[in-house]
Amino acid sequence: MPNDLDAIDVKILEQLQRDCSISTSELADRVGLSQSPCWRRIQRLKDEGYIKAQVAILDAEKMGFQLHVFAQLKIKHLTEDERDKFLAAIEATPEIVECYSILGERDAMIKVIAPDIRWYQDFIFTQILKLPGVVDINSTVALSEMKRSTFLPVRGAR
Repeated sequence: MPNDLDAIDVKILEQLQRDCSISTSELADRVGLSQSPCWRRIQRLKDEGYIKAQVAILDAEKMGFQLHVFAQLKIKHLTEDERDKFLAAIEATPEIVECYSILGERDAMIKVIAPDIRWYQDFIFTQILKLPGVVDINSTVALSEMKRSTFLPVRGAR
């Protein structure tokens, strides 16, 4: 765990990862603090950037997204302006839920959620191949989701 986190901070982070909707009072009870010091610690963890956001995680399937597609993109050399446009386009496309710069033969990997394969085929031509600098795409469709977690191993961090 990072040196500036103590055992109580770790407990707070673990509890909030499990359920961030619990009250400060309930959280304080779970980690062995009174409410005011617990609230101050939460604020400090937010201020220091350990807690980036508190969100609701929706069920993609219930929202109509049946496919998870991992697409590796080949991108030509981009100017700084083109790179900014690429990143802005990625950010503005809600179906692209993750994007990574990667090493190897490809330059970026995106995760796309899609209602079906026909929709994704259209999305390739109308969106992905029109992203600045994209010259090729290699897609992998997930057959099933075997594990998905937003939980970080706080105790195992260095």
